[in-house]
Amino acid sequence: MYRIVSLLPSATEIVCALGFHDHLVGRSHECDYPTSVAQIPVLTSPKFNPEGSSREVDERVKQILSEALSVYRVDAEKLRILRPDVIVTQSQCDVCAVSIEDVEAATAQWIGGTSEAKPKLISLAPYGLRDVLADMERVAVELEVAERGMEVVGRLSQRMTAIEQRAKGVAVRPGVACIEWIDPLMAAGNWMPELVAMAGGHNLFGSAGKHSPWMSFEDMTAENPDVILLAPCGFNIERTAAELPSLARRPEWTQLKAVRDGHVFVADGNQFFNRPGPRIVESLEILAEMLHPELFHFGHEGSGWRRV
Repeated sequence: MYRIVSLLPSATEIVCALGFHDHLVGRSHECDYPTSVAQIPVLTSPKFNPEGSSREVDERVKQILSEALSVYRVDAEKLRILRPDVIVTQSQCDVCAVSIEDVEAATAQWIGGTSEAKPKLISLAPYGLRDVLADMERVAVELEVAERGMEVVGRLSQRMTAIEQRAKGVAVRPGVACIEWIDPLMAAGNWMPELVAMAGGHNLFGSAGKHSPWMSFEDMTAENPDVILLAPCGFNIERTAAELPSLARRPEWTQLKAVRDGHVFVADGNQFFNRPGPRIVESLEILAEMLHPELFHFGHEGSGWRRV
């Protein structure tokens, strides 16, 4: 029987989707879905205050990184007490979650020179949509349920393909600006350009399979998007809506086509879009509802996204 620690929200969702919820003995402070994981011990904490505006959070994180420090703490003593034999983390982004280096340092503290077996470390690094699905299958292989992993990925892929096929028939593919951070502005990269295309849109900023790039407001006005989606990493709808005035106060804002046409949307960037796990499908559904409401209705409006 595995004793699993997941230090990444999307990994927790993957582990649970594979049927290992009851094997989880530890999680990160950000792992909150399914809601039943709330009872599982927390092993991490941020070294910065995550509250405040996106500008304030950005400055705090950059200050920590400038000092060559890790952004998160791992409770090595609690990790030792829980004695996991599998730990799932990530190596893609130092800001997104605990890194593989953090975990290796923490496990070294409690294993040391003892004969105690070192836990298996599974490090996820999804850059594009194919990587997201491949990581799910890889976790399944590591947990010795490869067939179950293929079944889960197969079902998710079928749902996504059905949306993509239906969206292929749209007459107009609107130009979409997906914003992953508001101040300073950052466009969404990685799997987001692929999701936009599958939902029947034309992605304007960020490249598939590559890190999310910084951008300027001048870039936005130059492209003049038909649709603007605000889904900052780690922010829910309410927190994102509270940040909107920092954009809306700019005189050029009201001249943007998306603003004039009422096609500015805020979405839950914490639960969706920025979690490369099973709910990547719900993220695609949300995009499809936004871009082509005449074709798609999955019932996410109000809970997963809303129009500004």
